[in-house]
Amino acid sequence: MGSKTTSAARKARIEEMRRAEKARERRNRILVIGASVVVVAGLVVGGVVLVNNQSDKKSDTASDAKGGSSGDSGHFTTGKDGVQTWAGKLSRNHVPGTVSYPMHPPVGGNHNPVWLNCNGNVYTKAVKDENAVHALEHGAVWVTYTDKAKKSDVDTLAAKVKQTPYSLMSPYTNQTSPIELTAWGHQLGVTSADDPKVAKFFETYVQGKQTPEPGASCTGGTM
Repeated sequence: MGSKTTSAARKARIEEMRRAEKARERRNRILVIGASVVVVAGLVVGGVVLVNNQSDKKSDTASDAKGGSSGDSGHFTTGKDGVQTWAGKLSRNHVPGTVSYPMHPPVGGNHNPVWLNCNGNVYTKAVKDENAVHALEHGAVWVTYTDKAKKSDVDTLAAKVKQTPYSLMSPYTNQTSPIELTAWGHQLGVTSADDPKVAKFFETYVQGKQTPEPGASCTGGTM
């Protein structure tokens, strides 16, 4: 009975997130129309500023190309459930360019200002860590896999992600386990999609207590 109640509550929670996401998309469309008018006016003024700051931008670009620090410090601790939790600092600054993370896949840290779309998105090619970390900040679970993962497992996980708002999936080469599940500050490595810990990880960390920005959008970012 308890299991059925929990399942029903989870389905209701996911459905509520879907409704909230649709409402957010409608508001965003309205905001884009209004913002377009402002942008046109801003371009006139911005052209003057652009000329005056051209040399500064060149300097910034050169700096961005060198990459930056994640701002993270600490280490992983492993719980009885196999989940690794980052014990230490995870920075949350918006930074341009490439970021060097102390763990792979990263579980947090400085990241790109634009999040990776995470409304059940399944990516067939590798994505940028910096955008994915921003999605984690919004409460998403990021599923990654190497070429050692079985195709059947990849297909099973892809189907689960597609049905779960605030989740995303992509291939990843530089990780320890064939399959990794990552949330902000937390990570789990498994060898099979059938591992019971997979479902538990989704249940716990999709918009879980670890989320720095609960309810933030998982659409309207970058693909």
